[in-house]
Amino acid sequence: MVSGLASAVIVPLEPEHARQVLAIYRAGIDEGNATFETVAPAWEAFDAAKLLGHRFAAVDADGTVLGWVAASRVSDRCAYAGVVEHSVYVHPAARGRGVASALLKALVDSTERAGIWTIQSGIFPKNTASLAVHQRAGFRVISTRERIGRHHGVWRDVVLVERRSPAIG
Repeated sequence: MVSGLASAVIVPLEPEHARQVLAIYRAGIDEGNATFETVAPAWEAFDAAKLLGHRFAAVDADGTVLGWVAASRVSDRCAYAGVVEHSVYVHPAARGRGVASALLKALVDSTERAGIWTIQSGIFPKNTASLAVHQRAGFRVISTRERIGRHHGVWRDVVLVERRSPAIG
């Protein structure tokens, strides 16, 4: 059981969670401050892009997925073998319950065990809740990448955050 999550547990993200995970992803996309993506991928593409061992779901007692976190490689170059980029999404009805914090802790624990020294992510500046939960999880702001991409025809900035392992590297 995860502190603050009542009956929820953090489990490895599996294909059985696909429908709910992609629905949560779509909700984040629809809100407009989570990603540059405009549509959620098919499960096969999502599954292929996310690293096994570094993807988790917060699941309630009845099997409802409350949120998920997953990491991807940033590069195939061996110099970046210890660097991953992650995404964390929480169902709108489950926000404010510690779900994202618990998911980030699971990700940090798994990456530490695997020798990964940096976890990074890009967050829209308007997504203040995400910036705050990342800061509480030990991430720091590296920079703001100004006008890095267009989202629905509008240039958007992205705040680059990272967590460097205190134990690795």
